[in-house]
Amino acid sequence: MAVCDRMAMGIADAIRQYSLTITGRAMLSRAVSGIRKSTLIVNLPGSPKAVKESLEYVLPHLKHGLGLLRGTDQECGGV
Repeated sequence: MAVCDRMAMGIADAIRQYSLTITGRAMLSRAVSGIRKSTLIVNLPGSPKAVKESLEYVLPHLKHGLGLLRGTDQECGGV
């Protein structure tokens, strides 16, 4: 958290919630996610199996957020 300019808590929360469908031990996770300048930092679980599961879950959903960081996507305004 010390290296982040802003936190992106929803990402770590989503990974944790998904992981809870696989193992109750996911509630012990201290993972955080944040942004430093235009870089997204995602803290992943400790086991290789959990890293694979987490990345398979989260990566497909990050395209828009990464586009916002890069300046290639624009936020949609709701009415």
